[in-house]
Amino acid sequence: MKAHSPLQSGCACCLSRRRFLAAGCSTCAAVMTQGLRPHSARAAHTAQGTRPRVRLIFACWALQQDRPTWPHIGYDFAGDVQQVQDVLAQRCPEVEFLPALAHGPEDAQQLLAAGDADRIDGYIVYQMNNWVQVMQTIVASGKPTIVADFLYAGSGGFLVFTAALRRAHQNFSVVASSDLADLAAAARCFELLKTGGGVTEFVAACDRVRQERTGRGDSAPCQDDPLQLADVGQCLETLKKSRLVTIGGSMQNIAREIEQRLGISVIEVGFEELSAACEQADTEQARQIAARWKGAARSVQIADPDAELEKSARLYLAQQAVLAKYQAEAITINCLGGFYGGHLPAYPCLGFVELLDAGLVGACEADLLSTSTMLVIKHLAGRPGFISDPVLDTSKRQIIYAHCVAATRMLGPESAPNAYEILTHSEDRKGAAVRSFLPLGYLTTTLEIHAARQEILLHQARAVENVVIDRACRTKLAGQVVGDMEKLFTYWDQYGWHRVTFYGDLREPVRELAAALQFKFIEEA
Repeated sequence: MKAHSPLQSGCACCLSRRRFLAAGCSTCAAVMTQGLRPHSARAAHTAQGTRPRVRLIFACWALQQDRPTWPHIGYDFAGDVQQVQDVLAQRCPEVEFLPALAHGPEDAQQLLAAGDADRIDGYIVYQMNNWVQVMQTIVASGKPTIVADFLYAGSGGFLVFTAALRRAHQNFSVVASSDLADLAAAARCFELLKTGGGVTEFVAACDRVRQERTGRGDSAPCQDDPLQLADVGQCLETLKKSRLVTIGGSMQNIAREIEQRLGISVIEVGFEELSAACEQADTEQARQIAARWKGAARSVQIADPDAELEKSARLYLAQQAVLAKYQAEAITINCLGGFYGGHLPAYPCLGFVELLDAGLVGACEADLLSTSTMLVIKHLAGRPGFISDPVLDTSKRQIIYAHCVAATRMLGPESAPNAYEILTHSEDRKGAAVRSFLPLGYLTTTLEIHAARQEILLHQARAVENVVIDRACRTKLAGQVVGDMEKLFTYWDQYGWHRVTFYGDLREPVRELAAALQFKFIEEA
């Protein structure tokens, strides 16, 4: 499928990636900025050479997405790219932006090589896909840089990459906001480079702008939510009898640490065993489960729902069979690798919802850190966890927890279920997944228990919104951050992108748990 580009020459010819690389960066930048015609005041600035020149780099795999990752396969970035250009042109007349596309380190290096010829003063890297590696090359140049997240599209790479880069480089600042005015406010700091300011002053100014513009949130009280907590010592003793099954995963070193430090037995199983159990599942029982799911959903938005849901139900029965065989209470599956590789007939999302709602653990992506975290809190507080890929939005003082599955009884197995929808898995638009509309107004506690690092990472937020936007994973719970939101940019490279969210105030019980385990307790907000 041919991608339409909004970055066009005067003859309206689309600038493809091949033409972009062949033309040379200087020509590319000239072509791609012709659509941003300066008004007279801006033209005068240009003539005097007083405007800083900033390379505006859109980092993406392709303008029309060609693979199953955030925001989703087939997504057309053209309108978003144009909107960013328009907002920056309107709000930053004192800065000259030279737009460009970059799809990896090679492209980034070519843009840097043209920097002197094009008189580039600084860079903006707009992260539009999670794992495109462009910012690393640009930041390592030492030039003044802003790295900005296109929310629900580039957020994973933005959080993980910038956290690592900040430990080694001090020449860049970050923007994570749904309000493009926040990006424009940071971009205006490039003016300092023409008035005697250096890189240090530029970064400090950008950081100050971000902090000043971070939303303050509201002071509404949280819903009353009493917890029935187990004794920490009793919880740890119970964990020594717990078993966790991981299917199709490869985190053996983490498995050993979980067994040694938390007492949880980790059992590794291949895809073939789950597939065999799926083949042996009772067809009529699977149909009944599928009909129940369909009937209880607020809406079902998948092709051939009866057949698709029956496949998901058979996989759920297979999960039950594997759990029973190994006398386990938690299962985690390399769902993406299993589905993409043809090892699984369906996504396990709906089965995970069933397990979580029943007081067991079903966890995504063979993530043993998150699965063991869910199992620990199950025994400490009796609450299911929501494993997610978080997104930060400073404009609203929010962290948004996003995944294509979540329990519908987040207050515990005995609580009333919340509404849900059944849709395709977002990234590839296939299979069946869940959008759970989670309870609002409650305090949530988000964790990762890292047995290998002997640390527990924690932050808290008040659940304020179920975000519905057709980018990224289906379930998106927005929480208003409690504490220092700036600290939330820090730990993603050390812990990875996933976090696990629980309803309830678990801060002090988890602190006590950390002390009993002799783990370091870290508050990331």
